[in-house]
Amino acid sequence: MDVKLKRATYHLWTFAFSKFISSFGNSIYVFAMSLFILTMTGSAMNFAINMICTILPRTILAPFAGYIADRFPKKGVVLSSQVVSLLIVSGLLAYTITSGLSVIAIYATTALLTISQMFTGVAFTSSITRLVDEARIQKATAINQMVVSFSTIGGPIIGGMLFAFSPIQVFLVIFIIAFFLAVCVEATMNFTLYGSERTKEEKKENMWQGMKAGFLFIHQQPIIRTIVGMALVVNFFTGALLIGMPFILVETLQIDTRHFGIIEGILAGGALLGGLYFSIKKDVVFPLMNVKQGLLAFSCLMTLFVLPLIVFIPYNGIVIFYSMVMLLIGFSITYVNTPIGVLLQKRVSDQYKGRVFGILETGATALMPLSFILYGFMYDFLGPIGTLLPSGVLLLAVTLYLLRKKIMSSAHPELHPPKTKIVENMYM
Repeated sequence: MDVKLKRATYHLWTFAFSKFISSFGNSIYVFAMSLFILTMTGSAMNFAINMICTILPRTILAPFAGYIADRFPKKGVVLSSQVVSLLIVSGLLAYTITSGLSVIAIYATTALLTISQMFTGVAFTSSITRLVDEARIQKATAINQMVVSFSTIGGPIIGGMLFAFSPIQVFLVIFIIAFFLAVCVEATMNFTLYGSERTKEEKKENMWQGMKAGFLFIHQQPIIRTIVGMALVVNFFTGALLIGMPFILVETLQIDTRHFGIIEGILAGGALLGGLYFSIKKDVVFPLMNVKQGLLAFSCLMTLFVLPLIVFIPYNGIVIFYSMVMLLIGFSITYVNTPIGVLLQKRVSDQYKGRVFGILETGATALMPLSFILYGFMYDFLGPIGTLLPSGVLLLAVTLYLLRKKIMSSAHPELHPPKTKIVENMYM
């Protein structure tokens, strides 16, 4: 193995380690601080405001973060934003020691931390093709999915334990140490191992020209435009399950909260298995075919979710049924997200990667509040059956339209080779 490939292997594992530390730490922070707000104020509204502080900044600033990731050296963006995250939490710790912890301080810290971590995430994601060789882009993307899934499972568990048995100051110190380790690891990485440099023309463009160029690039690429559209569709319809799952299981079927917690965790477990599957699997030959299959499965599972409301199933059977369905849903989401990530990494040029991923994040997060509000009303007025069944059918129809034969043939011409006319010689 030559020096460059050895370096790429090193990047693969340092990338995973760094993402794990920052994602896991951020998951612990969000969960523990949310618990603190609930116990401190007893207000669901205050809890909701803290959640908005994790969504709104990403929605507004993600395209700008993408421009910064494309305009400046990615290593500098990653390290700077991680150091800023470190300083933000250190500032909260100092404020807590001197003045005590307040809800306003938590809101401000959550919003600022969301912004700094958004810059880190966009810059890191758009750097994958610069860090590893092309043969391991899928593996790196799958590892990214695995880390996020594991953080989703482990973060609340560790966060709950720290909140129950440790002062909030101890929790903040652990968070600071995690970010410090991430910075130390990222400082050793070479973010220009692969990839091309920016041209002089691109370097001269101002911020608005650069951001406009990102939108124009997506508009001019039909396949990428389709992928972005599918990503927005997935995030929107995921709201049907995020709102519907607690409504159906806890309110309608009266599932015990302990069993509900297990079922909810299994969703992240399914995503973790999906990431593991793609990390050891050979590169997908037709990514959009995987996306189509995953979305069709997701839409079917969404309609299947209401089965216990239609057919009588004993309590233990309901718990087992939903555990299996959530496992498959988690796997199907990763089955969609990983090929999308791989396809974007390979089809989007390095000059536009940050802006494309930034725009994608803005669209996804912008639709989440709308999805939550819409499905909240639908569940109240139409009930779970009247909400999930039409949503599943609509997702199925949208998938078949957006990933129709014309689009699939354009992305993967090998799937539908042109017909050749066979001329047979006739002998008298």
